[in-house]
Amino acid sequence: MAAAAGDGAARPLQNAMKLANGAIELDAGNRPREAYTEYLRSIHYISQVLLEDAGAHQDADETVPPDTSKMLKLAGQCLERAQSTAAKLGKVRLKPPMPAAASVPSPASRHRRVCSDEGGKLSPFLPPEIFQKLQVVESQSSKKELTPLEEASLQNQKLKATYEARMARLDPSQATQKTSLTLSLQRQMMENLVIAKAREETLQRKMEERRLRLQEAANRRFCSQVALTPEEREQRALYAAILEYEQDHDWPQHWRSKLKRNPGDLSLVTNLVSHLLSLPDHPISQLLKKLQCAVYSALYPAVSRGALSTASAPESSVAPRPQDGLPATPTLPPLNPGPLDRGADSSPAGPPSPLTDASACLPDKDSSFEDLEQFLAMSERWSQGPGGQPEPQTPGSKREPLLECLKSTVKDIHDAIDRLLSLTLLAFENLNTATCKDRCLACIEEPFFSPLWPLLLALYRSVHCTQEAALSRSMELYRNVPPTALGIPTRLLPPHSETRGATTYPYCAAVQELGLLVLESCPQKKLEHIVRSLRAICVCAEEYCRAQEATHQASAPPPAAAIGADDLLPILSFVVLRSGLPQLVSECAALEEFTHEGYLIGEEGYCLTSLQSALSYVQLLPPGAQGH
Repeated sequence: MAAAAGDGAARPLQNAMKLANGAIELDAGNRPREAYTEYLRSIHYISQVLLEDAGAHQDADETVPPDTSKMLKLAGQCLERAQSTAAKLGKVRLKPPMPAAASVPSPASRHRRVCSDEGGKLSPFLPPEIFQKLQVVESQSSKKELTPLEEASLQNQKLKATYEARMARLDPSQATQKTSLTLSLQRQMMENLVIAKAREETLQRKMEERRLRLQEAANRRFCSQVALTPEEREQRALYAAILEYEQDHDWPQHWRSKLKRNPGDLSLVTNLVSHLLSLPDHPISQLLKKLQCAVYSALYPAVSRGALSTASAPESSVAPRPQDGLPATPTLPPLNPGPLDRGADSSPAGPPSPLTDASACLPDKDSSFEDLEQFLAMSERWSQGPGGQPEPQTPGSKREPLLECLKSTVKDIHDAIDRLLSLTLLAFENLNTATCKDRCLACIEEPFFSPLWPLLLALYRSVHCTQEAALSRSMELYRNVPPTALGIPTRLLPPHSETRGATTYPYCAAVQELGLLVLESCPQKKLEHIVRSLRAICVCAEEYCRAQEATHQASAPPPAAAIGADDLLPILSFVVLRSGLPQLVSECAALEEFTHEGYLIGEEGYCLTSLQSALSYVQLLPPGAQGH
């Protein structure tokens, strides 16, 4: 631990992950007191790093580094786990009588709380009407120009205040002067109102003429021999609103000039779209907020119903908090079958299995993925309980509404992003190229998904609860199996790997990189963590292979390629088991749906498919045995 903490100057985030993973290992090993200490040490390390970084940059006008927010989330997760561990230690010492506490009704919360998967904590999902108010409050707070009548009203208030001050200074005997001041005030106020009304009418006439002119321009842009659909009519109205906005702002024309001078500069595209979406009064930004509110309103009822069913379910039917990796996330619906409890005296339900060693359940060969079809054929038999009867599954009548809601929401999200992209390309024609379109799409996705991803992922986890339960069970049973039991050849393992510590197991860097995925709320950034995790696997495999070659110099040299496709999947399965993140099933399902097609045919798509294959394999590992 001290070595990891002392290496903070190199990569503080990775060192913080190592400290947290060490605490998790102790927690999983039923050593709550040591785990509690390590959680506090992780929090202290993160606080110290952030404090030193803030002191070093207090005079510089710089933005907060992206790793800072991730480290803050990690500190929050460690704090939550420390609180849970402290509560566990308190229950061991003295257990207060529950009936007395149960008789006192808890205060009703203003909003219902449901499980969120961002950062592994319970957080309130606001009702749609509150969410909508928060989305539009920024545009409402922006400064607005006063109309001529409003300006005249302010002038008249100042005149009246001056009149009252002068009247207070006059003697009662100066009645003639008082009358003269009163008449003068009335005349000036009336003149201000008449002039303001004339200016208002002139302004309204000019605005109407401009609106008609811009509407004609929009009609010419959308001219068609057939009648326009409602969507086309709405797009035409939005385009007219954009033209009207540009009459009062010069920056769009400046950006067009920059794009014309540098057509291949993608950084200009990124800056343009980011600037556009940061302006709350721009029609495209207003459309984004409107579409977000529509998606949120569709998601909220389904997720709230799932949360309420979880709260009303018996305690034994709710999956416990995963202890294998960060960040832990409470499962939204009751998982069936649920993952095994991590208590010291807990054991799987049902008769004991004849398999007593988890590693004995796995094929003893270099690549266990060659028998994936055999595992698929056996999966039905594994899902049967004692006596050959299938275990009770979630009724289809309960999952069908969630599945239909998910399909409808996915379609709405795709339509919303397409509308935002088409309107952006309509406003800036210079962006209408293949590379610029992809960059625009990436820039639109991040602000669109950020407030919606926790709720969207909660719905995905409700739909994929059975797969997550199977994955959580396998993580519980096989988390401590040796890497060779999963088919990883010894040449791709570090020498004397059996003597390595709990926090320095093989491919630890890949596990830590994969754990950072759940801290993001944008599909593109999540996909980048998957790619970096697989790259870390390749780097580690090459290092281990060279180390093995150096250890056994007399033996034949290894082949030129240290790792092949048959080796990648067993290693990735080991990384998945060590991550302790059953929500990866839902994360990958969502990424497969919302990742752009251009990425799915490249390196990103290969990495995502490889991770999904490893997840499928790990889910099918036979139950009935506990790991070492």
